[in-house]
Amino acid sequence: MVCINDCWNQDDQRVIYSCPQCRETFTPRPVLHRNNMLAEVVEKLKKPELQAASPAHCYTGPGDVECDFCTGRKLKAIKFCLMCQASFCETCLKPHYEVPGLKKHKLINASSQLQQHICSQHDEKIKLYCRTDQSYIYVMCTMEEHRGHDTVSVATERTQKQSDLKKEQRKFQQRIQEKEKKVQELKQAVDTLKEL
Repeated sequence: MVCINDCWNQDDQRVIYSCPQCRETFTPRPVLHRNNMLAEVVEKLKKPELQAASPAHCYTGPGDVECDFCTGRKLKAIKFCLMCQASFCETCLKPHYEVPGLKKHKLINASSQLQQHICSQHDEKIKLYCRTDQSYIYVMCTMEEHRGHDTVSVATERTQKQSDLKKEQRKFQQRIQEKEKKVQELKQAVDTLKEL
């Protein structure tokens, strides 16, 4: 209603008013009321499940992750459920938002790199890092081919790697500062020689 009022306020001197939608003319200017039916339709169209061409609701292409539950032609997956160990398109994901038991499941964005987080032997989520072999592993792997190896949680390894990177960064920063200081000294020496 703000839009039509703004439109009509621009032509306030006129005696005849015209609706930009239906082209009907009014004399005098009518009192406008909210169209509740139209407002409800607009609200329903704003809901994501009714939008016709949602970007996430499309068929898979190269590099996309396929929905594990679609039958026939697979739709592009938008989320991966860590509990179900499956990828879901927008339509197949709905139960995870509606069913109380599924609402507790941890959802992450679907990615073609998700397989890097799944143990290829046990088809389970990777939770440990083997420092001996420098690879990410599942808990059961420590009882088999990684028995007796130096293993830590993924979070511990990440913290350690971040700490190591910060140390390296500080070293590089120090080297840069030393080189910049040398450049300044050389510039001063050149300036001194030019003055002679």
